[in-house]
Amino acid sequence: MKSNPTLQLSNLNYEGIKIDQEFSFERLVDKQLVDEFAKLSGDFSPLHMDDSYAKTTKFGERIAHGMLLASFFSALVGMLCPGKKGLYLSQTANFKNPCRLGDKLIVMGKIKSKSDSTRTLELSTIIKNTNGKILVDGSAMVKFLE
Repeated sequence: MKSNPTLQLSNLNYEGIKIDQEFSFERLVDKQLVDEFAKLSGDFSPLHMDDSYAKTTKFGERIAHGMLLASFFSALVGMLCPGKKGLYLSQTANFKNPCRLGDKLIVMGKIKSKSDSTRTLELSTIIKNTNGKILVDGSAMVKFLE
C-alpha cells in the first residue's frame, strides 16, 4: 500500500455495507505535509513549525497538527466509506498521542451502526502509527445519499 495514496473513489450501496466492516489506508506525515497544512489552515504554532521551540517542549521535536490527522477521516468517508454517496454529518476527534514528522499512519474506520430509517452510518474512527499507538480516535456520522 502506498504511503500517500490517491485513493480510489468507492461507490458503495447502502444495503451492501455491513456492521463491523472495516476500511483503512496508510498515510505518511512528513515536513512538507505539515508545512502545507499550516499554510492551508493558518496555524503556524511554533510547536508545529519551529524546530528550536519544539525542542524545548515535552515532545522534544516538531509534531503534526492534530487537525491534520483528523482531516484524514474526511478521505476515509469521502473516498472509501461510503465514498461517492456519502455526506459527512459529524466527527468527534480525541487527540491521544502526538504524531511526529516521518510517522507512517494507518487511518481506519469501522461500521458501528446503520439506521435504515435515516440511511445513516456510524463509524468508529482511529488513526494509529505503525507501532500500534493510537494517535486520534473518534466517531463519524454519515448520511447515505441515494
